[in-house]
Amino acid sequence: MDTQGAFDSQSTVKDCATIFALSTMTSSVQIYNLSQNIQEDDLQQLQLFTEYGRLAMDEIFLKPFQTLMFLVRDWSFPYEYSYGLDGGRRFLEKRLEVKSHQHEEIQNVRKHIHSCFTNVNCFLLPHPGLKVATSPNFDGRLKDIAEEFKDQLQDLIPFVLDPSQLLEKEINGSKVTCRGLLEYFKAYIKIYQGEDLPHPKSMLQATAEANNLAAVASAKDMYYTNMEKLCGGDKPYVAPDLLAEKHRVQSSLALQHFQRIKKMGGKEFSQRYEEELVREMGELFEDFAKHNQSKNIFNTFRTPAIIFSGIVSLYLSSGVTGYIGLDVVSQLCNLVVGLLLITLLAWGYIRYSGQYRELGVVIDTTAEFLLGTVTSQPNNSSQTAETSTSSGTGANNKKSQ
Repeated sequence: MDTQGAFDSQSTVKDCATIFALSTMTSSVQIYNLSQNIQEDDLQQLQLFTEYGRLAMDEIFLKPFQTLMFLVRDWSFPYEYSYGLDGGRRFLEKRLEVKSHQHEEIQNVRKHIHSCFTNVNCFLLPHPGLKVATSPNFDGRLKDIAEEFKDQLQDLIPFVLDPSQLLEKEINGSKVTCRGLLEYFKAYIKIYQGEDLPHPKSMLQATAEANNLAAVASAKDMYYTNMEKLCGGDKPYVAPDLLAEKHRVQSSLALQHFQRIKKMGGKEFSQRYEEELVREMGELFEDFAKHNQSKNIFNTFRTPAIIFSGIVSLYLSSGVTGYIGLDVVSQLCNLVVGLLLITLLAWGYIRYSGQYRELGVVIDTTAEFLLGTVTSQPNNSSQTAETSTSSGTGANNKKSQ
């Protein structure tokens, strides 16, 4: 990822510091592109991150950053330090040398650069040639570029793009996924939105937060993927009890996965993220259960079955009451049958067209209520009978005593 140029006439100091911070905090290989030399103020830009690194190492005991490469372009002193990696290594050793007469702050930056980055190297790149720098007509043709510049590029590019040099981003010893990287970007952007540069402690807090959020996302993905295999869109209906059991198993596995991931902030800090994971898995399970229930063909046709049962019952009641001379009751039953037929047709149209869904919900809810009322009456009757039986048994026992 290439960032925009920094420390120019268009950007504020905070803009530049923010760009530098985001690139350093989210990259595994940071190429620090400098012109002609490594100046003291260039090293001072690293001070914020060396201080962050010092705080981070107190907690995780690992170097927080991976590779830092100083790329010095337009190098003008090849007679002192030759172009390329070898000359760059010797120049960097000299530049980062700690001397007793240096100010304490300057000494600390130099010490902490090596302690915070796993690998630190430097490449000295020559000037690409006057035609490149001064000609307004330069269009990138290789013949216009200085030979020594092209020679050094043939060393630099293979070195930078070598598979052994292209490292996966690691935080707290764990490799960062694409989803996790998004969480880190969100956390860092949040703390850089203020007027002032954040304190290293704030950066550490943001890293710990993003680290835990990435762990939550990973565990949640694991739960979702496994549940999708069981009851996803193309899977058949699953019995509710079996689905609930699978939820318990998969949520337990996801929690174990979350707990195994290395996290920053300590156990108490991670506890609230674990609770959030449990809550989110519960919400996902509710969605899975609703989707699974919609696949039940009997559940789909429950409303029309209830309405049809009502029509048949009332039609028979109409015939019986008409036969015994209760014409008013018979006509009333016929009227309700007509209304139920209209309701059944309306329900079918709503399901087919997808329109008037609110009316459809009312019909389904009413049908469910009627079914619940009818089915609850036999249960109440049986409970009453059991109570009477037990009362009678108790009375008999007292008489026998």
